[in-house]
Amino acid sequence: MNRNINRLAITFLLLLASSFYSGIFGQTIIKPPRLNPGDTIGLIAPGWLITEEQLQESIDQISQLGFTPIYTERIIGKFGYFSGTDEQRAEDVNEMFLNPQVKGIFCANGGYGCTRILKLIDYQAIINNPKIIIGYSDATALLNAIHLKTNLVTFHGPISRTIKYNYSTSLLEKVMISPIENLLIESYQAYLENINEKPEYDRYTITSGNATGELVGGNLTLITSMIGTEYQLDFTNKLVFIEDIGEEPYRIDRMLTQLIESGELKKASGIIFGILRGCEKSDESKAPNSFTLREVIEDRMKPLNIPSVYGLSFGHLNNNFTIPIGIKAKLDAENHTIELLDIAVE
Repeated sequence: MNRNINRLAITFLLLLASSFYSGIFGQTIIKPPRLNPGDTIGLIAPGWLITEEQLQESIDQISQLGFTPIYTERIIGKFGYFSGTDEQRAEDVNEMFLNPQVKGIFCANGGYGCTRILKLIDYQAIINNPKIIIGYSDATALLNAIHLKTNLVTFHGPISRTIKYNYSTSLLEKVMISPIENLLIESYQAYLENINEKPEYDRYTITSGNATGELVGGNLTLITSMIGTEYQLDFTNKLVFIEDIGEEPYRIDRMLTQLIESGELKKASGIIFGILRGCEKSDESKAPNSFTLREVIEDRMKPLNIPSVYGLSFGHLNNNFTIPIGIKAKLDAENHTIELLDIAVE
């Protein structure tokens, strides 16, 4: 009898240990291989269509970085405002991950469309063939869905045709090509020179303090659109970074309120706003006596009492730093800096 009880106890402990092992190691972050000079880079257009001129810009910029760009004919397809049907755009993503020649994947545009292809992505193929994928804006949906489903570190940063500014290329290199340990990211200083004319370029502490956590986030409109889906971002103990473009303050208010009322934003360890270009009040006919963008952000964020900052150099900007989704970092809200606590590539 006692022997049977002991066997049952041992069996239970082994199952518990197995479950614990799986829970811990099954969630291990996958780092993609770093890029090297001469590597082949796959170009994709997972959202809006692009013109041949825009494709050529991407080819030129990738080549100037010392890489070899490749793409399929699907990239300049046309299906309404998309670069192809949902199936064609997803096929491009899947094909680039499966192609052993391709060492990194750069989005060539943003716009809209990534949320429509998430169910068509071959996530197992990505796990089996991890590689760098980078973009911003609409790519927020694709980057975060891939990270959620595979634990692959993905990268929020410049699209292929905009990688032509020293600040952007320097930080992209320090994150993805020649990674620097404990990289301290400081924003592009020149953006502070004309804040009287463009107050959305200001930089300020919303709530002081330091916070650590894995980086997650992207475009506010896309983050909000994913609430209630299987691709909803998990903000628990995360450093959440947020950017957008061309939204009136009342629309920023509405989206931030939705994130707060969903309960998700309250779980964050820290909140980092980029420069919300074109989101300052403009059209009095739409919102008479509008709050300023800063008034909206401070009104929504301060009650959360979470370390938070506005005005870091990421988003729809020429000088745009690369953010690795899934890598632990430290936010210093008072000094407006992010320190990457781990390198993002192997």
